[in-house]
Amino acid sequence: MTDLPFGISLDVGTSLANKTGSWRVERPVYVDRLPPCNDACPAGENVQRWLYHAEAGHYEQAWRALVEDNPLPAVMGRVCYRPCEGACNRAQLDEAVGINAVERFLGDEALARGWSFEAATRPSGRRVLVVGAGPAGLAATYHLRRLGHAVTLVDGAERPGGMMRYGIPKFRLDRGVLDGEVDRILALGVDLQLGTPVTDLPAAMRDGGFDAAFLAVGAQLAHRAYIPAGDSARVLDAVSFLRDVEGADPPRLGRRVLVYGGGDTAMDAARTARRLGATDAVVVYRRTRERMPAHDVEVQEAAEEGVCMSWLSTIAGIEDGKAVLEEMELDADGFPQPTGRFHDVAADAVVLALGQDTDLSLLATVPDVTVAGRSVQVDGTLMTGHPGVFAGGDIVGPERTVTTAAGAGKRAARAIDAWLAGGTLPQRDRHPLATFDALETWYYADAPKAHRPVLELARRTSTFDEVVGGLDEGTALFEARRCMSCGNCFECDNCFGMCPDNAVIKLEPGQRYRFDYDYCKGCGICVSECPCGAIVMVPEEL
Repeated sequence: MTDLPFGISLDVGTSLANKTGSWRVERPVYVDRLPPCNDACPAGENVQRWLYHAEAGHYEQAWRALVEDNPLPAVMGRVCYRPCEGACNRAQLDEAVGINAVERFLGDEALARGWSFEAATRPSGRRVLVVGAGPAGLAATYHLRRLGHAVTLVDGAERPGGMMRYGIPKFRLDRGVLDGEVDRILALGVDLQLGTPVTDLPAAMRDGGFDAAFLAVGAQLAHRAYIPAGDSARVLDAVSFLRDVEGADPPRLGRRVLVYGGGDTAMDAARTARRLGATDAVVVYRRTRERMPAHDVEVQEAAEEGVCMSWLSTIAGIEDGKAVLEEMELDADGFPQPTGRFHDVAADAVVLALGQDTDLSLLATVPDVTVAGRSVQVDGTLMTGHPGVFAGGDIVGPERTVTTAAGAGKRAARAIDAWLAGGTLPQRDRHPLATFDALETWYYADAPKAHRPVLELARRTSTFDEVVGGLDEGTALFEARRCMSCGNCFECDNCFGMCPDNAVIKLEPGQRYRFDYDYCKGCGICVSECPCGAIVMVPEEL
């Protein structure tokens, strides 16, 4: 056996026996490549697979393929920052496929139609403690239950959802949608304990008879910074502010609000302030836009809603009714340096959005767990130095998004399942990436991207209604069909119809094709006619 590109093995003796004349020096071989959307998804979704079902109009089948990896598609369809679309090959042809919009459509369709998860048929008899009911904890709970393990999910808050509920504003994530997807996970049979912070992990595991634990504590502690402030100055941290807005009596900030910081939380806080009545909401950031960590979509939507940006500025002090800003300038290394130039800005309140930390006090009595900075150190399976204790999401970092957390929950659940069985999580072979230059883009018709509807601007700053809407069925179907199936055969029949030697054998639906090398002369027409780059020529003799 000889190894060829793309992980193919070929018996040279057989190949020589089946040569079609002396003219064939190469033979075509079907391959599977890794779609860039799959590769870029932090939740590990098989994006191309569920899009394939969606473009056929098989929405429930598409949803079930999606939730094999991610149990929160309606949530992700609203709050994910869409790295899959950033990697989409179609962006080099016209515009990226609206993967996130189709995901939201499928998630909303599932809620509307009452589709439920399939539970495990065989209980494992093992018990797992999950600490934190945010996206990582909920995803881990879901996958652990489907693997047959009993799960107790504990959280110190009054309601589940973590930072999805207490950190993401309602105008980005409707609470009915969040509740619907959380309830569907809990319906698998989860022991949910709210208002129950875990302060001593070993004691909690011992008292509950747990075989393993997954720590999914969110980053809910705000960074603080010393800023000279008068006694009457109104200063809040963004984490507490957004949490309080979720309650029945949201805080009153006044007409003029400064938000100090440059991340997504700063954008959410400023946009929330506008909805609470602030006529002037200004984000103060000490660097330039190019160095701002907030995602472009957040900055754009904030600007549309009248949020102003004060670049290269820092807050030097706060007094009654005003803040003192110092101008900054970037040095040769791009770091902001003070200039000694100051000016006053009217401010009824200042919201500090300077980053967040996780509360690691529950690990104080756990031996062999290493903490570096404010992150727990884990191995490739997300297990800490203490056997049976796993961690993921914000507590591990550095990426702190809902999608990354959900992916960590899935990985941890599968690793816990393997560990409980006395084994390790097997490593999967990685296919080569399907790149744009391997595609035959002539096959794909021009199809402009369908953009989601947006709430009219007049209502955006006066209500907490969702700003971005969803696609209707026809538009979602059209968008799914824009997928080019990069690197994987989708049975278009091009190779079958164009082969001059009838050497391509069409198999049953879903089984694709095979080559009859007794007739193939190795002309390579099938390769040039395959739109998705799923056929390569390999040497006949090595």
